[in-house]
Amino acid sequence: MDIFDLLSLAGGLSLFLFGMSVMGQALERRAGGSLRSLLGKMTTRKAAGLLTGLAVTAVIQSSSATTVMVVGFVNSGLMTLGQAVNVIMGANIGTTVTAWILSLAGIDGDSLFVQLLKPSSFTPVLAAVGVVFYMFCHSDKRKDTGAILLGFATLMFGMETMSGAVAGLGDEPGFRQAFLLFKNPVLGVLAGAALTAVIQSSSASVGILQALAATGQVSYGAAIPIIMGQNIGTCVTALLSAVGANKNAKRAALVHLSFNVIGTAVWLSVFCLIRGAFSPGLLDESASLLGIAAAHSVFNVLCTALMLPLSGFLEKLVCRLVPDAARRETPSELDERLLATPPIALERCHAVAADMAACADGALTGAMAAIRAYTPELAQSVRDAEERADHYEDILGTYLVKLSAEQISERDSGEAAELLKVIGDFERISDHAVNIIQSVEELRGKELALSTAAAAEMDTLTAAVGEILALSQRAFLNRDMAAAEQVEPLEQVIDLLKETYRTHHIQRLQQGKCSIGAGFVWNDLLTDLERVSDHCSNIAGCVIDAHLGNLSIHESVRAIRGDREKFAERYEGYLEKYAPAAG
Repeated sequence: MDIFDLLSLAGGLSLFLFGMSVMGQALERRAGGSLRSLLGKMTTRKAAGLLTGLAVTAVIQSSSATTVMVVGFVNSGLMTLGQAVNVIMGANIGTTVTAWILSLAGIDGDSLFVQLLKPSSFTPVLAAVGVVFYMFCHSDKRKDTGAILLGFATLMFGMETMSGAVAGLGDEPGFRQAFLLFKNPVLGVLAGAALTAVIQSSSASVGILQALAATGQVSYGAAIPIIMGQNIGTCVTALLSAVGANKNAKRAALVHLSFNVIGTAVWLSVFCLIRGAFSPGLLDESASLLGIAAAHSVFNVLCTALMLPLSGFLEKLVCRLVPDAARRETPSELDERLLATPPIALERCHAVAADMAACADGALTGAMAAIRAYTPELAQSVRDAEERADHYEDILGTYLVKLSAEQISERDSGEAAELLKVIGDFERISDHAVNIIQSVEELRGKELALSTAAAAEMDTLTAAVGEILALSQRAFLNRDMAAAEQVEPLEQVIDLLKETYRTHHIQRLQQGKCSIGAGFVWNDLLTDLERVSDHCSNIAGCVIDAHLGNLSIHESVRAIRGDREKFAERYEGYLEKYAPAAG
């Protein structure tokens, strides 16, 4: 093996790793919706968790990525440690898919069907189709499909390049002697663990082993311990991701390590007993690409079969290894580990935005109640809710900007932009709630009171604002277009109520029925409540934007008003409901 073979080996390895990365990322983007639905199936049931981990890993082609996601879920409070155990076990089985795909390179046969199955036959076709999809299609989904095909073609080309580079090693006595050393199971495990820890992908390290096996010098006796070690080496990624995480996230990473270490220890012992007692001839035979894929799958299935009934024990073990802290830790609201999986990160942003919406709703509802029945406790609860809403806006805004910098689909980018708009409106609603509290406190501090007519008008206006807030909340939380389309007509009625009540106020001042001091506060209350309705209209507009694929709220408003008959019908309905008090 000369310097040119070494360069070819390095180039092939680089292409192999790059192709795997491109394919995995594109698969992840292409399956964004599926990943979200799978996330909802991560239940406490062992079978559901196992299948979820298997499916997610089979989709994104990386057990390391799945485990990092799990660490992020646990750190964010999305998943319990018990759920994480089952998902991690499933991920170990899902990662074996790659080895089966790579094993196609080792198919032998003269028939046309067999020749068509060989990667050297169909990879050029996939690459050509991938280039067409990636370069000439405008749809994000088709571009991602093209990236998947190009990533796969690059991966297989890298595999063939590596195999060609090491082909000459089959005649090298030194290479043969090196692999004889790996017949010592402990050395094999250490070699597999070290290689996988360096490249941080068990799928890639199995691919490298398959390329070396093409020389015919890698026996099953040497390959099986290396495969066992590869499962341990892949834990490095999850362990690194747990640095700085909370206790449960560290435990999730340790579950991955414990599962693989215990599984390897048990089945390595069984392997050594069988080899010592029976000396199977199979262990001395040259390993094929298909045989290595089969060994990889069988080992991972056996580990899962062994540990799945003991998942409770595994959970207790890591809890003992990582004991509870003196103070209780709170889950991280938005974990940056999830940025590696944009669809899941975006789903988490929606969940946190829902919490923010609840804060804004609670703040405004409390503030409107304080107009009639003020208490210091109620006022403090409004201010506390406003502070939480500010906190949510800060962390969501920062996180969404980081998420937008990732390679995400056009749809996900649109959702991120929608959320950035909406959180600003929720924050302003909570600000107006505090303004209302301050106005009520001003009335009380100056010993002023609203007139009977003004109080009745305020009841009507707060009822209308309460309804528009509920409609905008439902529209946002449930993507409810019917609720969103009702917001704009009601907002128009609230604008009318504000102007009507302002006129009534001037008339009361002229008639001496209202003091000037109370009148100033009255105007502030009208302004804050009317502006809340504006923000509710913005929120509903964002929901309609997302549904119609627009980026401008003005377009959405025009779309709502486009059906003049329906808009007029809704407007008249709200006018009849709230306008009599304004007349």
